[in-house]
Amino acid sequence: MNFLELTTILLLLASVFSIINLRLIKLPQTIGLMILAIGLSVSVLAIGLISPNFLEAVSDVIKSFDFEVLLIEVMLPFLLFAGAISVNVHELLKDKITILLLASFGVLFSTFAVGSGIFWLVEQPIFELNNLGLSYVDCLLFGALIAPTDPIAVLAMVKKMNLSATTETRIAGESLFNDGIGVVIFLTLLNVKLEGIENITPGSVSMLFATEVIGGVALGALIGYLGLKLVKYIENEYVELEVLITLSLVLLVSVISHQFHFSGVLGVVVMGLFLNRNIDAEEKEEGVQKAMGEYVYKFWHLIDETLNAILFILIGLEIIPIFQNFDSGYFLFSILTIILVVISRGIGVWTPIKFLSFFKSFEKRTALIITWGGLRGGLSIALALNLPNQIGEGKNLILFLTYMVVLFTILVQGLTLKKIVK
Repeated sequence: MNFLELTTILLLLASVFSIINLRLIKLPQTIGLMILAIGLSVSVLAIGLISPNFLEAVSDVIKSFDFEVLLIEVMLPFLLFAGAISVNVHELLKDKITILLLASFGVLFSTFAVGSGIFWLVEQPIFELNNLGLSYVDCLLFGALIAPTDPIAVLAMVKKMNLSATTETRIAGESLFNDGIGVVIFLTLLNVKLEGIENITPGSVSMLFATEVIGGVALGALIGYLGLKLVKYIENEYVELEVLITLSLVLLVSVISHQFHFSGVLGVVVMGLFLNRNIDAEEKEEGVQKAMGEYVYKFWHLIDETLNAILFILIGLEIIPIFQNFDSGYFLFSILTIILVVISRGIGVWTPIKFLSFFKSFEKRTALIITWGGLRGGLSIALALNLPNQIGEGKNLILFLTYMVVLFTILVQGLTLKKIVK
C-alpha cells in the first residue's frame, strides 16, 4: 500500500470518527477518536478469530504505517511547533525555572523509579517473567519512554480546563520540555544498550547528552531568531509566504537535527517560542502584536487538529499488532506498572513544587493536577516500537505495558481530569 492510499485511509477515518464523536459520543476529540479507533481494532480482532486471513491482511496494512517513523520524523515536529507558538510565552519566561525543574527532575526521577521498579517486579517468581531476559538497562529504557508526558494530548485537554494562566502555562511548558528531555534520556540509554555498558564511559554519555540538549536548543534558537526577523521583515502582508516559511523552517530544524544528532524535539519547541503568537504582547500601546499574521496561526491550528486526529486514530489501531503477541499473564503486571508510573510521576512533580513553594506561590493542589494531567500518547508508543531487537522477547512485554499505560492515562485520567480540577 502506497503513501497516498495510507493517507486517504487515515483522513477518511479521521473525518468519519470525528462526525460520530461530535454528534453521538460527544467526548473530548482526542479521547473520542481513540475510543472509536480501539473499537474498530477490537472488532477486527474479533473477526480475526473467525477469519485469520482477514486479520493478517489488516495487520499488514497497519504495520505499513511505520508508526515510529511517521510520528517522530513527520508528525511530531509539526505538532510540537503548533503547540509552542500558542503557549503563553511571557508567562512561560517568567516561570522558566519552575518549568525546567519540573521537566528535568520529573523525567529523570520517573525514568529511574519506574525502571528500577519494573526490574524488581520482573525478577519476582509470581509473574514468571524472568525468562524474558530483561536487563536493568532494558527496564530503564521503558522508564525513559513512559516518563515524558505527551504535549499533544496534554495541551488539547488543558485548553478546555479553564485553569488560571499561570497553572496552564506551567502544565503546558512542563509537557513541551519534558518531551524533549525524555527523548534525550531515551536515546542516551539506547546508546548504552547498543554499545554495551562496558564500552560506555561517563564522558561519552555526558557528551551525547550535551550534544542532544545544547545542540537542539541552540539550533532552535538560531533558526527561530532568523525566522522571526524574516517574518517581521515581511510585516504580515503576505500571509501565504509566512505559512511557507514556517513549514520550511520546521522541516529544516528536523533535517539538521537528524544529521548532527541534535534533539529535534527541543529544537522545534524553542523555534516555536521565537515565533509565538504573544511574542510582542508587552507592547501595550499597540495591543497584542503577533509575530505572524492571524491567518498563519489559524493554519497551524488546522494542522494541529488534523494531525491530532490522525495520531489518536493510529494509537487506537496499534492495538492490533501489539495484542497479537501478548501473554495473558501481562495484565496483572500492567496494573502494577500503571500504579508505579502514576506514583513516580506524582513524586517527581510534588518534590520540586514543594521545594519551589518556599520561593513562589502555587495554586492549591497544583501537584495533583499536574500529576493527573500527565497523559502519555503516541511518543511513548513510537519509542517503544523503536526499541532494538536485542531486547528479545521482552520487547513484546514493554510494548504491551506502554500501550496499557497510554490507554489508562488518556481514557481514565483524561476523562476524569476535569472533575479533579473542579
